[in-house]
Amino acid sequence: MINILFVCHGNICRSPMGEYLLRDIASRKGWTEADLHIESAATSTEEIGNHVYPPVKKMLEEHGINCSKKRARRLKHDEYWDWDYIIAFDNENVREIARICGPDIGHKVHLLKSYTGDSGEIADPWYTRDFQTCYDETYAGCEELLKILVR
Repeated sequence: MINILFVCHGNICRSPMGEYLLRDIASRKGWTEADLHIESAATSTEEIGNHVYPPVKKMLEEHGINCSKKRARRLKHDEYWDWDYIIAFDNENVREIARICGPDIGHKVHLLKSYTGDSGEIADPWYTRDFQTCYDETYAGCEELLKILVR
């Protein structure tokens, strides 16, 4: 089993989008829950326990993806070694992951866009209000991430 954790600031926009998109894409390509374990978490405590942000939830539902059971949670220091991949959306997320978990000695932390050959960040739609670009970039990153995984 491959364990993947998506991480963003609040765990209500980008990281749950990544979590649920990767599950959906993987499922459509024949991967099972025995192949992949996918979750998401926050680097902050601001949104702990909250649902996925309504515009993100709506976008996922429009694509047949139900995320209604998701509640924001915070990344824990002791879970670093539980994950094969820890996927961040921007450089601030990478810095905060290091602050919480320590140095990335296992080389597990990567920006999602890096899988598309782009070294850039996926902007937080909480601030940009551009949920479609976030969705498109997250989808592309998840597609490419899945291509490098070996069952």
